[in-house]
Amino acid sequence: MIEPMLVIDDDPSFNAILVRTLERRGYRACGAQDIQSALDKARELKPGNVILDLNLNGSSGLALIPRLLEIRPDCRIVVLTGYASITTAVDAVKLGAIQYLAKPVEIEAILSAFDDDSDPDFDLPIPDEPLSVDRLEWEHIQRVLNENDGNISATARALKMHRRTLQRKLSKRPVRS
Repeated sequence: MIEPMLVIDDDPSFNAILVRTLERRGYRACGAQDIQSALDKARELKPGNVILDLNLNGSSGLALIPRLLEIRPDCRIVVLTGYASITTAVDAVKLGAIQYLAKPVEIEAILSAFDDDSDPDFDLPIPDEPLSVDRLEWEHIQRVLNENDGNISATARALKMHRRTLQRKLSKRPVRS
């Protein structure tokens, strides 16, 4: 029997396309677009594989990894992101993800990540120039947000930042470098 696969991504189009693509390839797939519906569907389906977006409407998808593994300890989680960094890749794997892939990514790469039992391959491009201050700030905010389990108020306190300022920074797309 094919294990259910859960796609967690806040972009409705990407989510629907990925679910349909998986179904066409013979997988039982289901999509969720926010943290609560993802947890509800995970409890209901007990998926063997999860495709998890790193950024879910300003919240860190990393906070979901331990909760998904609590529901099903042998669940295999692949994290996708449009804003790949070594820091978040290492954090994802430390939390229990089996792979971390930068978008755009082909369906074959996602499926082979679930089949591959080797250590994660952080095949991220090495930048020619150092990261910009804006990018470093965004990565630091993401790390502190993860340490506070996605709690905006606690993160703002830890960063000594007003809560609204933090929310405004999280609502913006981070710079690429």
